[in-house]
Amino acid sequence: MIFRDDLLKDKVILITGGGTGLGLAMAKTFGELGARLAIVGRRQAVLDEAKRSFDASGIPLWSQSLDIRHPERVDEMMDALLSHYGRLDVLVNNAAGNFISPTERLSPRAVDAVLNIVLHGTFYCTLAAGKRWIDRGEPGTVLNITTSYAWTGSGYVVPSAAAKAGVLALTRSLAVEWAPHRIRQVAIAPGPFPTEGAWSRLFPTTELADLALSRVPSRRVGRPEELTTLAAYLVSDAADYINGEVITIDGGEWLNGAGMFNMLSRVTEADWERIRQLVPKKA
Repeated sequence: MIFRDDLLKDKVILITGGGTGLGLAMAKTFGELGARLAIVGRRQAVLDEAKRSFDASGIPLWSQSLDIRHPERVDEMMDALLSHYGRLDVLVNNAAGNFISPTERLSPRAVDAVLNIVLHGTFYCTLAAGKRWIDRGEPGTVLNITTSYAWTGSGYVVPSAAAKAGVLALTRSLAVEWAPHRIRQVAIAPGPFPTEGAWSRLFPTTELADLALSRVPSRRVGRPEELTTLAAYLVSDAADYINGEVITIDGGEWLNGAGMFNMLSRVTEADWERIRQLVPKKA
């Protein structure tokens, strides 16, 4: 850890999708730096496991099951969180959904599954936090997790590209509108960071994983601590003058060619059928 231990001391930080993957990794880093944590996600068992782990480490953690696609549930969660901690300092919009597919194979339901989590859910959580900060006259920080193809587009993950582009626009728009309220907007655009859930849906075969790695000039994937260290800095008081900015952390991948998944044009129809069977279905 390159930071002093009290970098985030007593900051109340809410992370959506915080029970697994990079959300959980961020929570651990923030907790080690003194933050008081809140995580939400759809699977109660995952949240319970995370709480047991944090309790054993002596890190305060509040959790609640939540599907961020439902704005009334988001509001209820936010009220419960404020009742528990008394305030919120940072919202991390990390929850996401994505999978690879030729766009013409998608049903409207599949499109909605991504848009409703990534764009609508992020917007609902941001509104719920921002309205309360403004009403209470309190400052706040929103950290959005987007992607480098939010500004380039990418084939084969078109719902995600469209949704993440919306999150990028949300970040930059509110950076201006809410700055007078002392509410800051920042974002991180990660490249390949393997996590058990997302990686198995996006790169279900060794061949696809190797193809993705070949696009990265650094010739490696990202390490969780590299992203969590960046996130800790961006939500800290040291970054108070950074507003509306998106930091890319991808080993130079997006500079090597637009569209993270455009290389999938090489995949045959037979391969797509095999991939469809390999990609795990979310509960």
